[in-house]
Amino acid sequence: MSTITSVAILANNQSGKHKAGRTAQWLNSKLMQLNIHSTIYTNEWPSNDSLHSYSDCWIIGGDGTINYFINHYPECSIPIVLFNGGTGNDFAWKLYGGLSNEALFDSIFDRKPQYIDAGKVNDRLYINCLGIGFDGEIVASMKTIRIIGGHFGYLLAVIYKILFFKESFLKIQTEQEQIEGYFLLALFVNSSRAGGGFFIAPTAEINDGNLDMVLADKMPVWKRLWYLPIIKKGKHLHYPFIKHQLGKTFTIESDKPLPIQLDGELFYTNKLQISNLHKQFLFRL
Repeated sequence: MSTITSVAILANNQSGKHKAGRTAQWLNSKLMQLNIHSTIYTNEWPSNDSLHSYSDCWIIGGDGTINYFINHYPECSIPIVLFNGGTGNDFAWKLYGGLSNEALFDSIFDRKPQYIDAGKVNDRLYINCLGIGFDGEIVASMKTIRIIGGHFGYLLAVIYKILFFKESFLKIQTEQEQIEGYFLLALFVNSSRAGGGFFIAPTAEINDGNLDMVLADKMPVWKRLWYLPIIKKGKHLHYPFIKHQLGKTFTIESDKPLPIQLDGELFYTNKLQISNLHKQFLFRL
């Protein structure tokens, strides 16, 4: 017997070219047919107490929407479901593969709540990917990405930054060692995919108690272009210019504020304290 008795439907109506609102209405209609109470929240989301009066929370949006949710409700203890509604939908892919929203709805009543990890950097939470420097500058080009949409827009922004990006010097303290140098990529991820289909950390797990650090050394433009398709497919971890390491905590310092992307959201800083938050959120998987 399903434990889903009432559902808060949280939609980011600016996500996915305004498709999230229509998806919310569709979900609400499907639940009504099953005599399951639901409420749609779009412009104004519920208070923490109101949210916890429901048995489940269904979120419609992309990585930025789920990032907003976990920072707005860091102590959420009810089961969560994430429906596709964004530009890249990388974390939704990690949770449910390539399932359509229709197929996910049809299967959701058989899915059991399971705990998954999150990441924390300074005073912010993230659930998919943190990227420093190169990755952050791509997100700073988000206007282009959102106009074009999805993976193609992201790819254009990546190609532009490949041609003109200049690596910054980083000091990275892991649990095993201190690393210093100029890095093209510096990512600390909970999940395996980012950027609408780039398999940055293909072996990453969302419930293993670790974050995956992926570093790529400074390299010339021709080499960046050559290895981009390889990184996209997740076939890069064995190369000598890549460092892949699991860990629970990391400290990063730079000599100037750098753009940091957090599940596609952007901020700037020159010092980061990063940690894994084991079994932080409950998802129906």
